[in-house]
Amino acid sequence: MEFQPAILIPVYNHEQALPALIERIAAFRVDCILVNDGSTAQCTRVLTELAQRYHRVTLLHHERNRGKGAAFKTGLREAAARGYSHVLQIDADGQHDVEDIPRFLEQGRLHPESIINGVAIYDDSVPKVRHYGRYVTHFWVWVNTLSFAIKDSMCGYRLYPVAATLAVVDTQRVGDRMDFDSEILVRCHWHGIAIIALPTRVHYPLDGVSHFQALRDNVMISLMHTRLFFYMLGRLPSWLFARLKGSG
Repeated sequence: MEFQPAILIPVYNHEQALPALIERIAAFRVDCILVNDGSTAQCTRVLTELAQRYHRVTLLHHERNRGKGAAFKTGLREAAARGYSHVLQIDADGQHDVEDIPRFLEQGRLHPESIINGVAIYDDSVPKVRHYGRYVTHFWVWVNTLSFAIKDSMCGYRLYPVAATLAVVDTQRVGDRMDFDSEILVRCHWHGIAIIALPTRVHYPLDGVSHFQALRDNVMISLMHTRLFFYMLGRLPSWLFARLKGSG
């Protein structure tokens, strides 16, 4: 299948960062799918103006906020319907380095069946609590995959093969909110999709908008790790048998 990528951006009330972000992305001449995840009227108006200004931008809407994962799934299905082979997920708040878009796309051309997974390189702008708290999730991802194949499961900058990822989304339970980024990588790994690490710079804007709700989202992420852990335990005997058989 011909390599036909699109950029996919879930959006929830990031009207301040989006115009500059889309202007920078437009320079790369890659189609872009924006998914408005139940944003305010002001943000929706900005999104509509951007879709009218840039002919490569497609705008989709959720009537209510359903979460980043749900918005990604909507965009992924739209990408499949439009015939794109890959989607490059970028966050809407401006923390990802758009200058790395060609690097992600080049790796996608070289490894079309793999996920090209951004591994965050932080500058001094990252909140220390967020930075060190990520290692809890890293640990559980390594446990649940029985490997170190996933170097960073929380950086939302990554290139997915559309058909293979959609097969996982349509057949397995994957969270719709802040649990999505980690869970989709674990389940894709279990599904046999290779995950290739690509270091990329991440900057937290001083005026950036975060929708992370500490209590709700930490509970949700903890439940996700628990769910994956017990699924892994249930499948562990068959996985070990398959590995022993393969090495025999």
